[in-house]
Amino acid sequence: MIVRDIQTILKATVLHANEDLLDSEVHTACGSDMMSDVLAFVKDQSVLLTGLVNPQVVRTAEMMDMVCIVFVRGKNPDPTIVELAKERGIALLSTPYRMFTACGLLYENGLKGGCTI
Repeated sequence: MIVRDIQTILKATVLHANEDLLDSEVHTACGSDMMSDVLAFVKDQSVLLTGLVNPQVVRTAEMMDMVCIVFVRGKNPDPTIVELAKERGIALLSTPYRMFTACGLLYENGLKGGCTI
């Protein structure tokens, strides 16, 4: 799956992404509003779904080598967060779906989560 597929599946608005980012291959995703959990438990995830809209989300995604952040519930970051994502080369999307639904739609379409067992 590529980021462009996520945009379509989640009926998402692209907040930031160039063509290269939209064509980035992704295989796994995670959903969390707790960045400490993302740092502690997430391994090899390509996409982060969250309802948080702050700079720590972008910094966490960068530290975890993620290529895309999807803000759920129609959340939109302020321009400073968008600029930070641009500088870090991370695609930003916003979907009207709630996190549970968004994660379920992506899973249903073949995007998996990391195994913790």
